[in-house]
Amino acid sequence: MNGWLQHSPILPVAVPLMFGALMLLLNDSHRRARLVLGFLSIAAQVYLAITLFCLSAGYIPNDWPDGVGVYLLGDWPAPFGIVAVVDRLSTIMLILTAILGAATWVYASARWDRAGAHFHPLFQFLLMGLNGAFLTGDLFNLFVFFEVLLAASYGLMLHGSGRHRVAAGLHYIAVNLVASFLLLIAMALIYGVTGTLNMADLAVRAGVLAGAERRLFETGAAILGIAFLIKAAAWPLNFWLPAAYANACAPVAGIFAIMTKVGIYSLLRIGSLLLPTGAPAAFGGEWMFPAGMATLAFGAIGLLAAPQIERQAGYCVIMSSGTLFAALGMPGVTLTGPALFYLISSVLALSALYMLLELIERTQSFGADVLAVSLEAFDLEDPEPADRSDDVVGVAIPAAMAFLGMSYGFCALLIIGLPPTSAFVGKFALLSAALQTSATDTPSLAAWSLVIGMLVSGLIGIIALGRSGIRLFWSSEETVTPRLRISEAAPVGLLILATIALAFWAGPVMHQMEQTASYLDRPASYINAVLSQSPDRSVTGGGL
Repeated sequence: MNGWLQHSPILPVAVPLMFGALMLLLNDSHRRARLVLGFLSIAAQVYLAITLFCLSAGYIPNDWPDGVGVYLLGDWPAPFGIVAVVDRLSTIMLILTAILGAATWVYASARWDRAGAHFHPLFQFLLMGLNGAFLTGDLFNLFVFFEVLLAASYGLMLHGSGRHRVAAGLHYIAVNLVASFLLLIAMALIYGVTGTLNMADLAVRAGVLAGAERRLFETGAAILGIAFLIKAAAWPLNFWLPAAYANACAPVAGIFAIMTKVGIYSLLRIGSLLLPTGAPAAFGGEWMFPAGMATLAFGAIGLLAAPQIERQAGYCVIMSSGTLFAALGMPGVTLTGPALFYLISSVLALSALYMLLELIERTQSFGADVLAVSLEAFDLEDPEPADRSDDVVGVAIPAAMAFLGMSYGFCALLIIGLPPTSAFVGKFALLSAALQTSATDTPSLAAWSLVIGMLVSGLIGIIALGRSGIRLFWSSEETVTPRLRISEAAPVGLLILATIALAFWAGPVMHQMEQTASYLDRPASYINAVLSQSPDRSVTGGGL
């Protein structure tokens, strides 16, 4: 494979890095230039994600073995050099990140990007960290990209200022620093025992460990799993999430909807490689299933008890993580395909909900407008008066209240998992697969526990979100009809339309998810592709 495609595996990292660096050279008065650079970067990332998926799925002819593309940075072979690995799972996450990035960036460009300093470069570095975490082939660089995305998220979490936002942001930073410290300890233990952090090489070496070395490796794997559980918001390590997400500005909370799924991706990726060795019990159902059920129960109770809709959205994020943990903790890979389908649907719905809630807040006649306060505090008025409106939120779009009400209702249906939404397809597939996991005709206790947990949490979701919808749209006597900008309403509509398309083409999409699950059940494909990749000495300078 020649041309730029041979460098395509690293471009989702390089593109936001380069555009983010260019944005840092421009001060806040060059907002139009930053918007142009941001648009070019987002468009390039969407194109690259789709192209890489087509390469891994075989829709574009290539020489990748089993659809696994390996890029050797510096042209050093694994496990000695840094590798970027593209496969079905990573490209699915890249596409999801690109769609969320595009929607939340457009929403933020309407006005939220002016509520603080350096929004656009921080946003690009966040996307760089997310893409890098999905593409990296070794644990150390997974830690590096975690830190890149977390460092960017710290700035975005505090974007807009305000006492409550700063307090929640500091809490968020402290928890993630502890998780990062645990990651370092785990990697030090694993490297000390195996002498490698390359995931493919680690899968080979872990299987031959015995005695004290095996116990030390399992200790490192357990600490690594705990760090990922913190980042994935598993109970009892998720107390930081509802307040942090509720106080973040709307587009930041929207992109944060995928942050917890990075931890789940990491557990799925490393677990699929290491579980066949029999070594790391930390990544198996012994931990993940009970942790998932406890997380699902905690999220459902919090959703029912939370008085504010923004905090309810945070507990919905926790519930989605709990559902995924429990499903992925079931034996075999029967539930992996439906779990990936549900992951996509839930992330799209939750991102749309967070942005929608900020628009709905404008219909309330009480309280101060957080955005207006932020703009006034930072004195970041739009330098182009022609682009501004004297209204609080801009120009009008037709039937604003109908759009908000219908969008909220559809997001609620998605989160609950009622028909005819894509979440219903995902949950129904999960329940059906769970009941078929038992080797006998009678479903196992774990399968029935997952079914009951999902049904009860769905019922609680109906009660809580229905109650909030009545309060937001029907109980207020002085509801204000908001004036929405197209650039604010369109991203919400785009994400909702994406879930509708997901339901409409549920058959082909589910087929892709099941193929991905089947691929994950054959880790030899990944291991052989990484360890057999030879340096290309014909490429001047080696890597990128």
